[in-house]
Amino acid sequence: MNKKILIIDDNAQDRKIVVRYLNGLGFGNILQAERGDSGVEKAKAERPDWIIVDTVLPDIDGFEVCRRIKDDDALKNSKVIIMTGSVDSVDAVKAKRNGADDYCVKSPDCASLLEVIADIQGGGQ
Repeated sequence: MNKKILIIDDNAQDRKIVVRYLNGLGFGNILQAERGDSGVEKAKAERPDWIIVDTVLPDIDGFEVCRRIKDDDALKNSKVIIMTGSVDSVDAVKAKRNGADDYCVKSPDCASLLEVIADIQGGGQ
């Protein structure tokens, strides 16, 4: 599949797991960033189709990353999926208010993320 995907997550192991599952679905053009600010800059430079961003990052949180991406005219069409490691921290209202297209819970099998990706693909996005 020719979608360009950017993963913004400070946890290298979590990024590795997501990349493995995305590769298994046929996605090969996967970019990565460890911090929010560098993720926003990489998004501006690379213009990915989809951006998967963790809520907890060492500099700015994933909600702010999402807002900055969605405020950029060149990135408005990028789909942003906010991903969280804790069910308690999933805040659908906050995610939507900051422009997220969807959100999911982190899990070792990426089940929630894969479901969101299937939904986005099914919607012709």
